[in-house]
Formats: sequence, structure tokens, C-alpha cells
Amino acid sequence: MTTLMVQGTTSDAGKSTLVTALCRWVTRHGVSVVPFKPQNMALNSAVTADGGEIGRAQAVQAQAANLEPHTDMNPVLLKPNSDTGAQVIIHGRAVTTMNAVAYHDYKAIAMQAVLASHERLSAAYPVVMVEGAGSPAEINLRAGDIANMGFAEAVDCPVVLIADINRGGVFAHLVGTLELLSTSEQARVKGFIINRFRGDIALLQPGLDWLEQRTGKPVIGVLPYVMDLHLEAEDGIDQRQTDKADQVLNVVVPVLPRISNHTDFDPLRLHPQVDLQFIGPGQAIPSADLIILPGSKSVRHDLAYLRANGWDTAISRHLRYGGKVLGICGGLQMLGEQVHDPLGLEGAPGSSAGLGLLAFETLLEEEKQLRNVRGRLALENAEVSGYEIHAGVTTGPALENAAVQLDDGRCDGAQSLDGQIFGTYLHGLFESPAASSALLRWAGLQNVQTVDYHALRERDIERLADLVEKHLDTALLRELCGF
Repeated sequence: MTTLMVQGTTSDAGKSTLVTALCRWVTRHGVSVVPFKPQNMALNSAVTADGGEIGRAQAVQAQAANLEPHTDMNPVLLKPNSDTGAQVIIHGRAVTTMNAVAYHDYKAIAMQAVLASHERLSAAYPVVMVEGAGSPAEINLRAGDIANMGFAEAVDCPVVLIADINRGGVFAHLVGTLELLSTSEQARVKGFIINRFRGDIALLQPGLDWLEQRTGKPVIGVLPYVMDLHLEAEDGIDQRQTDKADQVLNVVVPVLPRISNHTDFDPLRLHPQVDLQFIGPGQAIPSADLIILPGSKSVRHDLAYLRANGWDTAISRHLRYGGKVLGICGGLQMLGEQVHDPLGLEGAPGSSAGLGLLAFETLLEEEKQLRNVRGRLALENAEVSGYEIHAGVTTGPALENAAVQLDDGRCDGAQSLDGQIFGTYLHGLFESPAASSALLRWAGLQNVQTVDYHALRERDIERLADLVEKHLDTALLRELCGF
């Protein structure tokens, strides 16, 4: 059994992408590999085969390894619900909500969950490919660290350090990070990878030579900047889009402070007939065919934010002019008449008025509902698959006109009698080609092109493995992976 860890000099240095690439590259060699991230902080999550919740990036890495996602791949997930607090999810289940200071003391308990998951994965797979979080040189977070070198020291594994040259200062990032590590941690770093390079590699070579001489550690390789690579972001919203056709459907998504699972919209960004706009604070909602209210980790807080920006008025005007509105999960709850949080699960206890567009209310309960589901949309009876992650239980007469009939016999969501409003708890519904096409036709797009999002993701995972083969020292990587 071999464990190899990828750490980064900064957030968004390319750790998630590199682990995805390495998982597929190892798999190509006929070796079983499993992705692992000890601790993840993200509002994009996925439901696992064992009925838990992990970071979305680990679900993509599982696909790269040809595995079903499992809670052991990300034993600790933190989902922020305020600027200083987060829901703590251990082995796929929410156990508590705490502020950053309290969590710092809790990390010793969380570390036991991390080590238990790693032990199980190590017993089942010859290679465990680990992704760190943020940077190992965050001095204020070093005590009790479970996400980077604290974990690497605990399991005695080698580390590869990746840095993003596109940010500038790549040599300072690498050397500075190394200098801030302890002597034993420095010894764990077996080499450097530079990410997102564009230009003539010959101009970079003197710097690479200096880096190797200065640190005594090899540069494993330089990965190029890839313009059209699309994988789900771990947290930040990706606004890149593919080239669009002449006739497009205009879709608007208000970006709420606690927006969650915004990866729901990645298939729309990549659709050649959809122009997707994310609207931020202080921006007016422009004329559109479809407004989508996204998932939210704090629905009542985000409802207040939506009203403060005047977006509720814009949605009402949009409907008066015949536009369509889609609510997903928290967005579905916002469409109703009331949202009740008596236990204070997402903030201060209390109730908030919804937008009043559909006749139902939502009660937030302590037990989260986590499911991978299949069914059919009420629209065109189109096949759909997706996943549910919500604490809300929604009841009311509007649900009699359901949005989705699930294969397990349940009905999901609601649609308005005039056909303008559609709400569902299902995340990932645009990943199903038939459901995506039906929704786009409902929103007003004619002659919809079918896009297979899963195939697009698979294509890009293969491209990443090709980059590993072409640009990295694969002999050293094979040695580090133990094959």
C-alpha cells in the first residue's frame, strides 16, 4: 500500500485537478487507486453510494478512478453557514455546527475519523491519492492540523507540492512554503509541480534549475495552462462558457452569499445554446428567459439578501412578462410561503416569509435527507437522475402538482398551474441529457441540442491523464506511487 499526498502553496493552486489527473493516470496502468481528502471546506457536495455526503471534487476524482463515491474519500467536510461558523460533517453525516474557535479544539476528534477512513482505504486499495487543503504553511492553522502536513506526518507519506505560476511569484510560493515547514515536513516534500504555465518553457528553465539547486528537490514537471478544461470547481464559481450559437436561451442565476452546489449550472455553461449569467450584489437582474434560484446553505439569510438587492421585485416582473423561474433545493424552498427554522440549524431560530409563488411551507429538521435518486420530470416525462441534500421538509397543496415522479414512489417538488414556475429538490438535473433538454424547451429554447455532460467530464479527465504522461516525470511518479 502506498499513500501519496498533493499539497499546494495556495488555495486553487490545482490540487483537485492534479489528484483527478493522477487517479486516472494510475488507473490507466491497471493499478487500483482511491482519492482521499482528509478535510474539505466547500458548499459543493455530492451524495455517496453509502448514503453520506462528501465534497464534490472527491466525487469527480472517484470517477477518474472508476469508483463510486464513498464517505471514506472525504471523512471531514465543513459547510460554512456564516462567516465564522460551519456545519461539521463526519463520515458523511452532519454531527454539529460550530464556530472556527470551537472547531480548532474539535480537530483532535476529527483526526480520529480521518485516520479511520485512511486505514480502511489503505487496506482496500494499493494506492491512496490524497489532496491537501489550502496551504501547509498557514502558520495560524498548524497546531492540530489534519488537512496537510499534520496528516502526512501521522501516516508517514510523501508529498508533492504544486504551485500556480499564473498567479505570479511561483518561485517565492514554492521556496517560501518549504521554508515555513519543519525539518521533518521539508523532508516529506519529494518534488515540485508548476501549474498553468503558458509560453516557451526554455524561458522558464533557468528558474527551474535555480529552484532545484536552491532546495535540493526535483521539479517533477510543468503543466500547461489549458483554456477549455471544465471540471466542477471545489468552491469558487466558474463563469467560463463555451462558444455560443446564434440563437441562445438567456439564463440568470442570482449569486447568494451561501449559494451551494452551484456545480448544478456547469452543464448550462457548457451548452452551446445557453448564455448563463451569474448576477452579483448590487446588480440588476437583466431581461432573461429563465431565472434559476440556486441551492443555499442558509435559506432565510439568503432570502433576506435577495430582497435587499431588489431581486424579489425583479422576479415578479419577470413572471408578469411571461418568463420562467426554476428553484433548486434551497431555491425551491424560497418559492414557497414560509421557511421555518425553529432549531436554528442555519442561523438564528425563527421563520421567514418566502416569495409566495407556490402554496407550501418548509420546516428545517435536524436530520438531513441524503439520496441519489432517479425518476421522471413532469415535463415531457423525461428521465432524470440526481441527488438530494437538504434538511427541509416541504408540505402544502402546491406539491399535488409535482415536478418529478421518483422511481422510489415519492413525488418531488412542485410546478405552478400556469407552467411558469418549476421547483425541485434534485441537484444535478441538468446532467441528465433528456431532463436538461426538456427543461430548456420548457424555458423557451427551440431545436435543443443534446449535450452529454458526463461524456464531457470523462473527456476532460482523459485529457488530464494525457498531460501527466506528457509533461511530468512519470518514472518518479511511479516510484512515489509504489508501482
